Amino acid sequence: MDVFEFLSLNELALGLSNLSMFPYFDMAHYIISVMSLREQPGALDVSQRSPFACWFSSMLYCFGGAVLSALMMADAPVAPLSNTTNLLLASLMWYLVFYCPLDAVYSLASILPVRLVLTGMKEVTRTWKVLGGVTQAGRKYKDGLFVMIAVGWAKGAGGGLISNFEQLVRGVWKPETNELLKMSYPTKITLLGSVLFSLQQCRFLPIQTHHLMLIYTLFIVTNKTRMMMMGSSSYPFSALESVLYKTLFVRPLTFSPLNDSTQGSDQTCHASPKNASISSRKTPGTDQTNPEEAENTKKKD
Repeated sequence: MDVFEFLSLNELALGLSNLSMFPYFDMAHYIISVMSLREQPGALDVSQRSPFACWFSSMLYCFGGAVLSALMMADAPVAPLSNTTNLLLASLMWYLVFYCPLDAVYSLASILPVRLVLTGMKEVTRTWKVLGGVTQAGRKYKDGLFVMIAVGWAKGAGGGLISNFEQLVRGVWKPETNELLKMSYPTKITLLGSVLFSLQQCRFLPIQTHHLMLIYTLFIVTNKTRMMMMGSSSYPFSALESVLYKTLFVRPLTFSPLNDSTQGSDQTCHASPKNASISSRKTPGTDQTNPEEAENTKKKD
């Protein structure tokens, strides 16, 4: 793009695209993921009652996207755990966050400046995961736009999409927290990135891959930092999302609720058959004559 060459951002975009995620960015991802698990209600109790269940839940937080995308691509779900180095690194971060003496690691990572840096590094890994899922699906299903979107979304936000299964590991069942029913910010922003990268890979978006990586990474990092510093849960597209929802998916009320007059008419309609039956019962009685009057008529005759 001419804009990148004019602003001398082409080299920055190329450098970012060649940046290695291991070990520092992956380590930040593992720390923030395990901290998110620790801050869930009842997670500390599970860590004391069953360390294995706590470890398994932590691995789902760290590798949930890779596991879900592998299932969608008909690969072995344990394939993401075949990298022994990453698995050991994630397990080490789990142990330090939950069981470090004096909670030194968790207390240090909870300091706002430190957590901002770690969260920003975790958001950088989101770009690589989304792009990796899109390209993985594109190699198997060439120009399969919707498959690429789904796999990229699953790989970037799989930890949230399988949250109900992870909760079952800890003995919690909350189906109302399903991400498909009420999407969180990471799930929405990952879906947006998956759509953009899929359109770019299918040549519907005229932009180079490393340029899109730079734009998307800067957007999610700066927006997440702003949300954490301001303590806000809103994101730039919340207003647009609300307008589209009200325009496309809210059904107008075509029928007014029942009022008293209609209810009264219904009651009269239901009562009319009863009145008719009562009158029909009285009709035969009126046709019968009195016995004395019958005898008088006979005498007259």
